[in-house]
Amino acid sequence: MPVRAADDLISVAVATPAEGQALAEHLRNSHDWLEVVPGIDSVVVRFDAATLDGEEAARRLAEALVEGISPPESVAPLLEIPVVYGGEHGPDLDALCERFGLSRDEFIALHTDREYTVDMVGFTPGFAFIGGLDERLRAPRRDSPRQRVAAGSVAVADGRTGIYAIASPGGWNVIGRTTLSLFDPDADTPFLLAAGQRVRFTAVEDDG
Repeated sequence: MPVRAADDLISVAVATPAEGQALAEHLRNSHDWLEVVPGIDSVVVRFDAATLDGEEAARRLAEALVEGISPPESVAPLLEIPVVYGGEHGPDLDALCERFGLSRDEFIALHTDREYTVDMVGFTPGFAFIGGLDERLRAPRRDSPRQRVAAGSVAVADGRTGIYAIASPGGWNVIGRTTLSLFDPDADTPFLLAAGQRVRFTAVEDDG
């Protein structure tokens, strides 16, 4: 059921990130909403409170839910993300390997052996939350967050992989850094990663 989250915001709970992404796409196509943001377990919509009252907005959203959500017509292309693992680019990798009883090669093999999907983008602009991490690599966030994590850093925490599109503070365990450019302020779509994007990590050598 839709729940008012603010004067111009309504939130709807969803069972999975994929369900949220499908619902968000359906709502965007209706053009009733100023903004639609899918999350891991909810979708938040922003409406024009100057022209639409909250009750009417909730009614329209409830109708959209009753209509049912069709799966996406096409599958997002797979993006390969090259990562330099360890060293100065992945300062937490060796500590995680010791924690899990894995060699560095074993850790990297587990992280690169599967396809992932971006569940949501948030926390900081462009930060990608990516589900599906192997349970053998599950670790809590760092006790002491860093004041600055470099743009492109690839990190793990709480069963997910996260990618920092821009430099920011952060408490995830940094295992490497991608050589891809994740943010282009002059592009029509400034951030490379979006919810629903399929990705696979590949290990590369540091050419710097």
